[in-house]
Amino acid sequence: MLLSLMRKHAKSWLIKALIAIIAVVFVFYFGYSFNSDQAMKIAYVNGELINGPEYEKVYRDMLTSLQARYKSMWNDNMIKMFNLKNRALESLITQRLMSQAARELGLDVTEEEVQKAIMNYPAFQINGRFDMRRYQFLLSSNHMESEDFEASITSELLDKKIKQFLFAFLNITDREILEYYTFANEKVKIAFVEFNPENLKKSVKIDEAQLNKYFEKNKEQYRVPEKVSVVYLEIDPKNFEGEVKITEKEVESYYEYNAKIYSQPKQVKARHILLKSDQDDSQEVKDTTQKRAEKVLEKARKGVDFATLAKEYSEGPSKPQGGDLGYFKAGQMEPPFEEAAFALKKGEISDLVQTRFGYHIILVEDVKEAGMTPLAEVKEDISATLIGNLTTELAHEKGLTLLDQMPYDVDLVAYGNHHGITSKTSPHFSKNEPIPDIKGSEKIGPTLFALEKNEASGIIELGGKFYIFQTAESKASYLPELKEVREAVQKRFIAHEARAAAESAAEKYLKALKEGKSWEAMAAENSLKIQKPGFFTRRDPIPDIGNAPALNEMAFKLSKDSRYTQKPFVNDKGAFVIRWEGDEGIDEKKFQEEKDTYHNSLTQTKHQRIFESWIKNLRKKARIEIVTPVDGDS
Repeated sequence: MLLSLMRKHAKSWLIKALIAIIAVVFVFYFGYSFNSDQAMKIAYVNGELINGPEYEKVYRDMLTSLQARYKSMWNDNMIKMFNLKNRALESLITQRLMSQAARELGLDVTEEEVQKAIMNYPAFQINGRFDMRRYQFLLSSNHMESEDFEASITSELLDKKIKQFLFAFLNITDREILEYYTFANEKVKIAFVEFNPENLKKSVKIDEAQLNKYFEKNKEQYRVPEKVSVVYLEIDPKNFEGEVKITEKEVESYYEYNAKIYSQPKQVKARHILLKSDQDDSQEVKDTTQKRAEKVLEKARKGVDFATLAKEYSEGPSKPQGGDLGYFKAGQMEPPFEEAAFALKKGEISDLVQTRFGYHIILVEDVKEAGMTPLAEVKEDISATLIGNLTTELAHEKGLTLLDQMPYDVDLVAYGNHHGITSKTSPHFSKNEPIPDIKGSEKIGPTLFALEKNEASGIIELGGKFYIFQTAESKASYLPELKEVREAVQKRFIAHEARAAAESAAEKYLKALKEGKSWEAMAAENSLKIQKPGFFTRRDPIPDIGNAPALNEMAFKLSKDSRYTQKPFVNDKGAFVIRWEGDEGIDEKKFQEEKDTYHNSLTQTKHQRIFESWIKNLRKKARIEIVTPVDGDS
């Protein structure tokens, strides 16, 4: 058998990238080092054991993936943040449940099926045929045992069979697709008035008792977070520029190797005059527009200044600029427009060109033929790039050397001085704050806060420089007294009271409307502007309000017979009283054009829900016994 032969000759591992490529469903990339006896019992799933070694493998894969993703920002505290220990166990439990369910359903994967899948996988083929030597090479060069690779293929195939079984009887009707499409695309139109808290802030009176009560109730919001100050060594690649010299040959080689970067496609610089004509216009309207366009074209060909004609007659967005479109390359314009423009020579005017926008008249003002950007024009940029690459490499090597020679209990200030690097000490900062003068440092707060006393960080690259950090001083978190944060508390208190006043005013306003008061008269009486944002879908942001899914849903529950919501809509901007103004159904023609897309989307959604429900049901019925808890500290 092929698999036996593969096992005989494949003695190493394949990198995780390869596994990712083949979309193995139940290989998870999170984890940490789990010290366990080979026979350790982790859990039982319906009587089947999950042991220490297999748990450890999933965990290691998880950790490796996260470390690769976060690189220098990684620290062991993130194990807790990602809940890695439990995630690894949960993935194994789910895998067991699926395997058990597959057996009950009579689903399995044969060795022949695995063999066929491997032989048909493109990575292992040369000229469309499986190549044993290539397979062996990929295995041996990337360190994966054939048994593990085959197991991953088996998991993938079994997963496909399970899903085929689960989805076999799923039927998506035309009615469901229509309802799904309608939900996403139907529109509603509202009008609204806004009660803006900003307009009410001046009327808020500060009562000391109320202010104190507000502060005590919300005291935790004003907690001063833990802060640290760090001492650090900065290794700037610019300091190594004197050690780097770039030759002409190196510049030329880089230019040739990166020819694609410096290649220029053909470009044209053009102006145009657009006379709009909608595709849904009647033939009579189209004919009239075409005749108008022909008259403008005649004037252009008689020598009337093209930019002047564009400013007078064009109906496109470039009209104020005299129709100027600047330079453009292939693929940026409508196909008929592009074809006509690229066929013209410098100074030539096109015939009428029809697109979905209407009729165009095009003047080509310049043509840049395809070719390479001359080396002379990019020489300095290339040299700067090469210098930057080399100095960055030297700076990184310097950092590695410093780390290799660094004692465990290091005094970073003295150590830096010894190596000719003056250390710097930062002001105190919280976990989510940047370090002053260090670009991108807001990302590494968790890493720095996890450092033990006298522990130095690894090399961290930020803003093109390399850093080694050490905690200098820590300040514990604490709850302040009101006098320390009075300004901030007072500001929030005023905002809170103003918002409450706005909401109250909106409620009274809405009540009056429901009692029969005139929409327009009420607005005038209260000096409120009625705003009409136009039609929107359930997913659209509402002009002047923004993304407000709750308001969108409220609006779609309104109708001609029930024009007002039960209560005002309130968000950070204020309180809004809205009124239904109309609705708009779907475009049947567009629905037919997009029907297949929505069918696929609905199918995927249902597949996901069915699968999640099935897994949930398996877990509900399963006997799961945790023998060795895995959520303790590492």
